[in-house]
Amino acid sequence: MAARPVDRRLREFVALLHRRKPPRRRARIRWRALAMPVAVVLVLSGLGALLWFPWPGLGSYFTSSGLAAMASVSPVPASTAWVAPVPRPAPAAGASLEPPRAVLAVPPAPDLTAEFSVLPPQEASRPLSSEPPLPPVPSLPPPVPSLPPPAQPVAMLMPSVPAADPPQLEVFVPAWIRNAVPAPAQDTRPRIAVVIDDVGLDRARSARAIALPGPLTLSFLPYATDLARQTEAARKAGHELLVHVPMEPIDKSNNAGPGPLDVSLTSAQILERLRWDLGRFDGYVGINNHMGSRFTSDADALEPVMQELRARGLLFIDSRTVAHSAGFEVASKYGVPHAGRDVFLDDDISAPAIGARLAELERVARRAGSAIAIGHPHDATLDALKTWLRDAPAKGFALVPVSAIVKERQSEG
Repeated sequence: MAARPVDRRLREFVALLHRRKPPRRRARIRWRALAMPVAVVLVLSGLGALLWFPWPGLGSYFTSSGLAAMASVSPVPASTAWVAPVPRPAPAAGASLEPPRAVLAVPPAPDLTAEFSVLPPQEASRPLSSEPPLPPVPSLPPPVPSLPPPAQPVAMLMPSVPAADPPQLEVFVPAWIRNAVPAPAQDTRPRIAVVIDDVGLDRARSARAIALPGPLTLSFLPYATDLARQTEAARKAGHELLVHVPMEPIDKSNNAGPGPLDVSLTSAQILERLRWDLGRFDGYVGINNHMGSRFTSDADALEPVMQELRARGLLFIDSRTVAHSAGFEVASKYGVPHAGRDVFLDDDISAPAIGARLAELERVARRAGSAIAIGHPHDATLDALKTWLRDAPAKGFALVPVSAIVKERQSEG
């Protein structure tokens, strides 16, 4: 039989009265909530003690750090110098070490000048931290200003380059032309060249030959002394110059002087002696042989001589000391300008003999149109020439240097 609702409710009420109540929990202190404020207070108190307590060096560190922090927040103008902290004096005995409660307050800006002293100028550029200063940064050159672009494109016109002059070809002028004494070109009179050999050794007679009216052709011995001064005087007097090269004679009793060209020498030895002769002075037009009857008759011995004359642009005058001379043959082979003696003036050193030879010179010049005479600086020869040179123009002769007759005969041949 189902229970009545009244009984069920009654039983529930009785059971509720007999139920045991749970024990009451005690109120717990929430330490976690208090931990954060306590930690903040402790940290702030410690910072205040460190700032106000006179720890050696520690307070200045925090002060400097604080100053650096403040400088980073509100930078000091560039004109203001760096300042260093002034340490506070130690507190008096019995004074409280506890810092005031306003220790964390940032002092106003005007009070900073009272707490710090201005560094001297030499220290103003050094940082306040204990770290070593960094090396100065090199200053960079100012940037080059760029040119503004043109407002509109401009046509670039290339400047006209003038045409270069054609290269000038250097014309080689042989020494026998370059050192020649000028001669009249339009003179139709017979032309006579007088060559004086053996000049330079006898200084007094050489000076007499130089003093003769010219133009003469003076041939200087290469082993004479003071050749530079003597040849210069001859050139100033209007005379032409030759080198009187000693060569081997047939008769060994005739002394040609030191270092003659000899047929027994090799080509290299002949050239060595010839080059020594040619190096004794300058301004000459060529050479002629001193003696040399043996040497000039040997064509093979003359080969290196003509090769050297051609290379130097010099002429060759054959004195014709022997009838069968090979001088013309070898000179023509190498294209060396040349000519030969027509008359010897003083084989016989006497006034009548020299006069007769001068008369023969005039006949040859009239017949051939030109003539070459060779004499020596003997007193008789110089005396005869002094008179003849004065009268030659009146007789219808033109006195010329030997290079003029060489040029004339080269053009005819």
